[in-house]
Amino acid sequence: MSASASIDPRQPYFFFDFNSPFSYLLLEQHEKWPNMPFEVLPIDYLQLLKHWGQPMPGSIPPKRVFMYRYALFRAEQLGIPFKMPPSHPFDSTKALRLAVAAGGEIGCIREIFRFIWKEGRDPATEQGFDDLCRHVGLPDGAKMIELEDVKATLRANVERAVELGVFGVPTFVVNQQLFWGEDTLPMVLYVARSPNWLDAAEVQRISNLPRTAPAV
Repeated sequence: MSASASIDPRQPYFFFDFNSPFSYLLLEQHEKWPNMPFEVLPIDYLQLLKHWGQPMPGSIPPKRVFMYRYALFRAEQLGIPFKMPPSHPFDSTKALRLAVAAGGEIGCIREIFRFIWKEGRDPATEQGFDDLCRHVGLPDGAKMIELEDVKATLRANVERAVELGVFGVPTFVVNQQLFWGEDTLPMVLYVARSPNWLDAAEVQRISNLPRTAPAV
């Protein structure tokens, strides 16, 4: 099935990567989300960056420092326990596949996030991943993540995200409209209550502004 064929325009989505501290912070606020049946989907953020031709956020040293400080600031502001893993970015592939193997169950996903961003652990090392599997109650996780259907599902998740235009994580998709970043939760809540806001004249105008070529 193609990615486009698998998209239900009525289905709300939440796309994340375990590399994203802001995905962790947003999922820790799950009780504040709109009352919608979000499908919570792990995706390989690096594949999105390759698709859009974007560099890693951490490749710009000042931006990397700001991003880590802002994540800590937001965590403290929200009262959410937060501890950076020993290195970042890390290879999130095994953790993403583990989330898929667990059926995308949100409780398991939250515990994977907490292992990384609350306890400050590295899920990419052999020992770290073994500890993570035990932490979430999946002692056979190392075997589960090697199943072809698990790998295929993760690839399909990325294809679906690209088809919807997702360019970063975390991203909510509501009525096929994108809401990117932890701090867009108030906007998601507002649009959930007032969906016609997206049809307002000024919203439509700025959504279709022409792009001026930069001076050379």
